Parts: sequence; structure tokens; C-alpha cells
Amino acid sequence: MAKILGICGSPRKETTEYVLNAALAAARETAGIETEIMTLRGKKIAPCNACNYCREHQSMCIIKDDMQELFEQFVKADAYIIASPVYVHTITPQLMAFFSRMRPIHHVFPGSVRNKLGAAIAVGGTRNGGEEFAVNTIIHLMMTRGLNIVSNEIGGYIGGKVWSQDKKNFTAEDDVLGMKTVTDLARKLAETAVIYEAGKKALGK
Repeated sequence: MAKILGICGSPRKETTEYVLNAALAAARETAGIETEIMTLRGKKIAPCNACNYCREHQSMCIIKDDMQELFEQFVKADAYIIASPVYVHTITPQLMAFFSRMRPIHHVFPGSVRNKLGAAIAVGGTRNGGEEFAVNTIIHLMMTRGLNIVSNEIGGYIGGKVWSQDKKNFTAEDDVLGMKTVTDLARKLAETAVIYEAGKKALGK
């Protein structure tokens, strides 16, 4: 089995979490996939202050907050769907802080996420209000942590992008094209994750 972890970067339980759950449901259509969701809502995650404690002491971050538990959950997954609402034309500060605290991946646990897979989703209140920029930001953050990026199908290109109209969950389904980019992306990620797991077994890894 390959586990896909969905990470919701929204501080609210509204459209982005709804969209992410729809993506995870689509991923589970592929045999050999299990899913889990992680929400940053209500979590205390201070940003990295570049103190280098993790690097110098070969340990987890010296800052004590919810990141320790989230970090452990993160590294146990095989693939990731990371979703964020658009805040000021990019991702939420909560999601940015989460990725900033991932330095121990390289300095303390090298190889812990090597060759794992990632895909990005953005939800915006306006049709062209920063969704592509937010998706690009998520992709670049995943690459800085060593993940391999799964692109979307033709028409979706780099990720899933939904127009929420700044309304409640049910209106996300009204963006038929946007929701299709989300479910297409999730199915492609799931298929790629299963293929990769089979490849590792074939190589004896």
C-alpha cells in the first residue's frame, strides 16, 4: 500500500479542506492507495528562525510546538497532496511556516523523503486571484525538501485550481472545471505512487 497524506494549509474548516477531501477520495479510487489528512488549522507552528540548532545538534527543532508531531506524520507518508487557500496572492503563512520548519529533513534525517511524490492545489476567491502563483509556491517548497512533483493532466498543467467565489463548501462543486483539475491530479498522483511502490519492490528496496 502507498499512503497519500493530504495537507490542508487553511486556518479555517471551509472550502480548501472540502476540496482536499474530494482529491483524497479520488485518489482512493486507485487500488493500493490509502489516504490520511493533516490540517494545520488550530496548530501552533512557529516559523524557522535559522538558529541552526537542528544542524549543529543533529536533533529535532529546539522550538517546542505542534511541529514535532506534524513532522513525524509527514515523513511516514509516501506521497502528498498539499492544498492552500490563496492569501495575499500566495499560500497561507501557516503552510509557509510548516515548510520552513522542515530543515531537519536534510540535516538530521537525510533521505527520509527522497523520491517521494507531491502535488499541489490552490483555492481562490476570484477566478484569477493568485491560484497559479500559490500552486507554484507549493511546488517550489516541495522541491526544496526533495520531493518529486507530479504534474496535472493536459489543461490542468501544474496543479489543481479551484474558484471558491469566497462562499461556503458547496459552491466549490459549482466550479466543475476547477474540481476536475483537482480529481484528475489526485488520480494521477495515486497512479504514480502505486507504480513507484511496485518499482521499489522490484528493486528490492
